[in-house]
Formats: sequence, structure tokens, C-alpha cells
Amino acid sequence: MKFRVTENENISTVFLNGEIDMDIADNVREVIFPLIDAGKEVHLNLKDVQYMDSSGISVLVESNQRAKEKNTKVELKEVSQSVEKVLAMARKFLWPIKLLKREIQALYF
Repeated sequence: MKFRVTENENISTVFLNGEIDMDIADNVREVIFPLIDAGKEVHLNLKDVQYMDSSGISVLVESNQRAKEKNTKVELKEVSQSVEKVLAMARKFLWPIKLLKREIQALYF
């Protein structure tokens, strides 16, 4: 998995690709958590993520919880179809995370 982070004022967009599974979840946390701790709003671009398991879902839930504690937020952006299916199955746990899709911000769950 490769990570790319762009900054625009107080928004950090993290572009993820490949697979988010048990083997890579800690690496993803190491990228996202410091941004949240710095008070940044974090957008996670998942358009190039082909696979996500429960470890990836855990990263999203933990990121959202941490962002709430820091009075900021995490949003999902351009979610791939395969990840969208996984998120749909887990929606009752992820309802607070917003999805930005087709340039329209909407509550996903």
C-alpha cells in the first residue's frame, strides 16, 4: 500500500490504494492518527482501494472516534465499489462517517 497526503488549509486528504487488511492496518493508522491529533480534518480517498477487511473497518471507526475526541472529523471520499460493499455491510457501526461523492457532501449511512 502506498500513501499520499495532500494539504489544503486545515484539510488533509490521504490517498490510499491497494488493500487495507490486517497486515497494513497499523501503517494506515500511523498516517491518519497524527493528522487527527494535529486537529486536521481528514479526508480519506479510497477510490484506488481494491479490498478492505474488518481491520480496515476498524481503522475507519477508530479514526472517527479519535476525530470526535479532537473536535475534528474524518470523511470518506471517492469510495471504490468493492469498499463500498464492505462499508454497506458495516453501516450500523460507521453511520457518523460522511462520504463525499461526485462533489456532493452527503451523509452516507
